[in-house]
Amino acid sequence: MKKLSPSLVAVKKITSAVPRSNFAEPDLEKLARLILESGGLINPIIVRRNGMDAYEIVDGDFEYYAAARAKEIDAPKGETIGAFILEEENEELLLKQLEILRKTAITENLVENPETGFLYENPSSQPADSITNAVCLVEVPNLGENETPEESSSLEQRLTNIEAQFASQINELKAEYAREQKVLAQSIQELENRLLQQVPLLVEAGLANRINELKSELPPEKQVVVERIPEVDNVTSESMSLLEALNTLEKNQLSANLKDAGLKLPIIQIILKERDVRPFVSFANVVERVKGLTDKTMIKIIDKWQKYS
Repeated sequence: MKKLSPSLVAVKKITSAVPRSNFAEPDLEKLARLILESGGLINPIIVRRNGMDAYEIVDGDFEYYAAARAKEIDAPKGETIGAFILEEENEELLLKQLEILRKTAITENLVENPETGFLYENPSSQPADSITNAVCLVEVPNLGENETPEESSSLEQRLTNIEAQFASQINELKAEYAREQKVLAQSIQELENRLLQQVPLLVEAGLANRINELKSELPPEKQVVVERIPEVDNVTSESMSLLEALNTLEKNQLSANLKDAGLKLPIIQIILKERDVRPFVSFANVVERVKGLTDKTMIKIIDKWQKYS
């Protein structure tokens, strides 16, 4: 028989016949955190194969549920657990060893009642992982009919454990919801910022395309008339002259002209500062970069700029 040594088994491949509610949730939480911090469990569990890649707990239900909780907290770190796997060649010997260990654990946890002389389990020395399916050889007082204090106490403890487990899961869900809500809010803000940057350019491009479409729809003779109207030529040349002036005109002259056109000094100062950073590429770009300058104001400046051209 080969030397006995623990193996790493995936936690998700293991099942237990003992309900998780048998164990106090704070104890499971504490051990789970210690498993993650120390990088593993110092007390390997004992499992038996019940399929090609499946196992059931023979001993160590508490440790198993603590490892399962560790996997819930940090899946990569808590993915596996150390376990002794019962094989045909070693099962009989391991079960005998386990039986002796269980009996020893039960004896160590017994205390004598001074009044009756009977032996009882000592709650203060009871380990977190209760021994399951162990044979009790302790004589207990004869209880009256329907008197089951141990069952009642056990049920209350299980209910308390279930409530603690639910509370822990609810808190985790709340924390996860808050994280997802924060990520969603950030994504929405980024999308709004992109839209604010793109809308002026899209509007300007859309207007230019629409003007070209209208010109192409006009009959040739009317199109010639429109192209020869002085006002249209002036607006085009003025718009180009204004954009060029915003980028290149001497600052004192530009400041005086803009002030005469109706702009306030703080906005003029922003324009002068922004053009030093980088040239304006369009009127939409001017409105976007100059805080306090609106589309309507920009149009008024274009209309009044004709006397400076």
